[in-house]
Amino acid sequence: MSITAIARNFFTPRLKEIEKYATHAVEIQTRMLRYLTENARDTEYGRRYMPGGASTYDAFAAGVPLNTYDDLKDKIDRMRHGEANVLWPGVVKWYAKSSGTTNDKSKFIPVSREGLKHTHYQGGSDAVALYLGNNPESRMFDGKGLILGGSHSPNYNVSGSLVGDLSAILIENINPLVNLVRVPKKQTALLDDFEVKRDRIARETLNKNVTNLSGVPSWMLSVLTRVMELSGKEHLEEVWPNIEVFFHGGVAFTPYRKQYQQLITSPRMHYMETYNASEGFFGLQSNPADPAMLLMLDYGVFYEFIPMDEFGKDNPTVLPLEGVSTGVNYAMVISTPCGLWRYIIGDTVKFTSVSPYKFIITGRTKSFINAFGEELIVDNAEQGLAEACRRTGAEVSEYTAAPVFMDGEAKCRHQWLIEFAKEPGDIDAFASILDKKLQEVNSDYEAKRYKDITLQHLEIVKARPGLFNDWLKSKGKLGGQHKVPRLNNSRDIIEQMLRFNTTKNED
Repeated sequence: MSITAIARNFFTPRLKEIEKYATHAVEIQTRMLRYLTENARDTEYGRRYMPGGASTYDAFAAGVPLNTYDDLKDKIDRMRHGEANVLWPGVVKWYAKSSGTTNDKSKFIPVSREGLKHTHYQGGSDAVALYLGNNPESRMFDGKGLILGGSHSPNYNVSGSLVGDLSAILIENINPLVNLVRVPKKQTALLDDFEVKRDRIARETLNKNVTNLSGVPSWMLSVLTRVMELSGKEHLEEVWPNIEVFFHGGVAFTPYRKQYQQLITSPRMHYMETYNASEGFFGLQSNPADPAMLLMLDYGVFYEFIPMDEFGKDNPTVLPLEGVSTGVNYAMVISTPCGLWRYIIGDTVKFTSVSPYKFIITGRTKSFINAFGEELIVDNAEQGLAEACRRTGAEVSEYTAAPVFMDGEAKCRHQWLIEFAKEPGDIDAFASILDKKLQEVNSDYEAKRYKDITLQHLEIVKARPGLFNDWLKSKGKLGGQHKVPRLNNSRDIIEQMLRFNTTKNED
C-alpha cells in the first residue's frame, strides 16, 4: 500500500465536515463569533468593546468598530513588546510582516497559537483533503513537497518572539512529521538571501522525487527556472516524473498559467488556488473545473462584507455572511483568533454561489499593483515620484503604471507611463531614484527587487503631451472626477494608452 493511500484515511473524514458548509453556514459562523467573543472577554479590547461577550451578531456589530491596520497599530506594537491580553488572550509571539500602509513601510500582523493551528495550518490540511478527494489516483505523499518559505528575524528583544514572512513562521512551527515529506531542508527554506536560497533549493531538490509544489507563482517560477538551468531539461516532468499538483496563492495565477503549462506539459498536472494571507486562511478551490474558491467557515474567522458602492462612506452597510448576494463586489471584513477585530483586509470579493458560499477575488479596495507579491499602493508611488522630481527638477502632470509579466526567463518589471510637465535632464536617473524610493517605503517591493532575481528595474515610457486627456476624451470621461487609474494590476489600460501615445486621437 502506498503512503498516500494510508494518508488518505487521515484526510477523508474532514470532507464530511466541509460538506456542511452548504447547509449549515450560518450556524457555523455563529459558532465562530461566539468562540471569538468569549475568548476576548478578558482582553483589553474585549472589555472596552465587547462587554458581556457580545455573542450575538447585533451586539457585536453595534459595539465593535470597523478597523484598519492604522486603527490597531499601537495595540499591535504593544503586543510586539510583550504585553499580554491586549487584542487576544495571552502573549502573541509571532508577527507576519506584510506590505505597509500609507504611514508605514510594513505591517506586522499578529499570529497567535490559535490562529496558527486553527486557521493557517487547517487551511493547508484542507487543501490536501480537497485535492485528494478530487484526485483518487494521487500519489503525492509517495514523494516530496517543495514548499517555498521566506525568512524571519527576532522581534524586538522579546524572548522567543519572531517577525517575518508568514511562510517562514509556518515552516518554523510546522509539525516535525511534515518535514519527512517536504523539501528543502529547514535551514535552506528560511534563508533570507533569495539568490542563494533559489540556487540551494534547486540543487537540493534536483534529484528528489518531488510530487507537489506550494508557494507564490512568481517566486516558484524563479526557482523552477533555476532547476531547469541545472538539469538541462526542457520540461519539468523530465526532472520530476511524478509531479502532479501546484498549490498556489498570494498573487493571481492567470498571468503565469501559460508559462507553467509550457514548463510542465504532463497531462497529470493539476493546479489548486488558495487564499492564504498574513491575516488568515480564507478560501480553497474545491472544484478543479470552477475557478471560484470555497469560503472556509470554521477556521475561527468571522466574516462580514461591505458593498463596494458604499465603501468609504461614514456609515456603510456591513453584512454578515447570510446577507450577501451573488454578483456583487464586496470589501471583506474579518475578525480572527489573532486579534484582528472587524478588520478591513483590503481585498474585494464577488460571490458566485451562496450554497455553498464560493467567491472570486476581484481586487483591492485601493488602486494597486500586486502581480508579483509587491503590493505597491498609490501612496508609495506618490512618495517615489515626489522624491524623483525633487532631486531632478522634473514635474509630473499625469502617470499610470502596470506590470510587465514574466517572460520565459522569469523576468518581470513595472512599466510607468508618465506625462511630464517638465522633463528630467536624465530619465534614467529619474527612474533610478523612483525605484530606490519605492524600495525604501515598501518592504515587499524591496524584497521582490532584491538583486533583480524576479522583479527587474522599473521602465519609464514618456507620454506625449495631452495623452491622458486624449485617452479620457475617447472614453467620454474628459473632465469632472474622471481620471486614469494610477496603478493597475492588469495591462488593459496601459496598453490602450500606449497605442494612443503614437497617434493622437482625432475625435
